[in-house]
Amino acid sequence: MERRYLVLVCSLNWLIFAGTGRPVATHVSAEQPTGESENARLTLHAVRSSPLDLEVGGDVAGLAAGKTAFLSREELLALPQVTYNVDDDANFKTSTQISGVLLEVLSDRVSASPQSDLIIALCEDKYRANYPRSYVSGHHPILVMKINGKAPADWPKDSEGHGLSLGPYLISHVKFTPGFKILSHEDQAQIPWGVIRIDFRDEPKTFGAIAPRGATAQTKVVQEGYHIARQNCFRCHNMASEGGQKAGRSWLILSSWATASPEYFGAYIRNPKSKNASALMPGFPTYDEATLQALTAYFRTFSSEEKR
Repeated sequence: MERRYLVLVCSLNWLIFAGTGRPVATHVSAEQPTGESENARLTLHAVRSSPLDLEVGGDVAGLAAGKTAFLSREELLALPQVTYNVDDDANFKTSTQISGVLLEVLSDRVSASPQSDLIIALCEDKYRANYPRSYVSGHHPILVMKINGKAPADWPKDSEGHGLSLGPYLISHVKFTPGFKILSHEDQAQIPWGVIRIDFRDEPKTFGAIAPRGATAQTKVVQEGYHIARQNCFRCHNMASEGGQKAGRSWLILSSWATASPEYFGAYIRNPKSKNASALMPGFPTYDEATLQALTAYFRTFSSEEKR
């Protein structure tokens, strides 16, 4: 996927990527080599040489199907670096300076073809954040390389109080403004931390794994549930090899809950600890009945009973 940006230098280190009309507060890393083609491919390494290497997989230029490779931190720092002060990222308690590489720039340098229109961030705890083309073009997520000018060893711990490192990588935005709302579900910022791998995937094929099934698949309520689950539930729950595995409960288990006990299923989504005191899943108390009904109708399409 080839995107060529013309960079116009303005005052006070502000740059505008021509063709997007998008101002970005930025500095270019001193480690960026001069004279390098802006679309030059990065060097892939077969083995990890450092805990700070970023693993890449999926549709990667020069990489065989099913294989992964590694990019060094030094190579990532050699890409154009952008710097933002962020005030609305839940990973940080106060206004924080971040710098790193726009995912769209990384995609240009690594992905093999325009079909690689879904970027997936995989985390050490098996959480996955999905970045469809519409999300990337609308929100311009950034792979964070430095926080307050510091390398991962000096980053703050996670905001959830587990004392875990946010590194080796996390993803953030200069500012997140929701781009859509479905029932009471609003577009959510995808800001994973503990990111260890980035995949470049075919969006229709990947989301096809969780496309609704059966006679009711195209109904409005099921489609609403599908689009909510695709952004929300798919981060921690898996359908076979697709999706996150942090929750340890598959798509088909969720389907069985939605089919056997819709009331339990809806109550668990709103307040997981009300059903399981040790639940780690965050609750969604703002989801109204229509939203819960949409999710229930969607997940029920995966049960054998609903597919008859």
